[in-house]
Amino acid sequence: MGEVREAKTDAEWRAELGADRYAVCRQAATEAPFSGKWYRHHAAGTYACTACGNPLFGSAAKFDSPCGWPSYFQPLAPEAVSEHADTSHGMRRTEVRCAQCGSHLGHVFPDGPQPTGLRYCINSLALDFKPAGE
Repeated sequence: MGEVREAKTDAEWRAELGADRYAVCRQAATEAPFSGKWYRHHAAGTYACTACGNPLFGSAAKFDSPCGWPSYFQPLAPEAVSEHADTSHGMRRTEVRCAQCGSHLGHVFPDGPQPTGLRYCINSLALDFKPAGE
């Protein structure tokens, strides 16, 4: 599935998201490690894109990682996120974006737990949480 961007102007995104969430979601900024609301969060539910509400990660795939950001070993569905080469800051990484609106979420690394061996390292500011049963 190709990436589908919501038809909003930059000014609309900025007004809707506020400064911090806009910087992460629309400008690919990274929040400070160990500072995010969802880093040590353990309730059952679904983590969705804060910009568009697209369900992204389930709590069953969340694991404690010493990296300082919420970490998941897989998205809810492969088509929930899109992956892109990122060579910024002199590094080679794989950026993860919301497949629905194109918002920057974080990066994926090949050093996670089984069953996938992946670590989706995601900014809390890019996520909202919906408790199980809601």
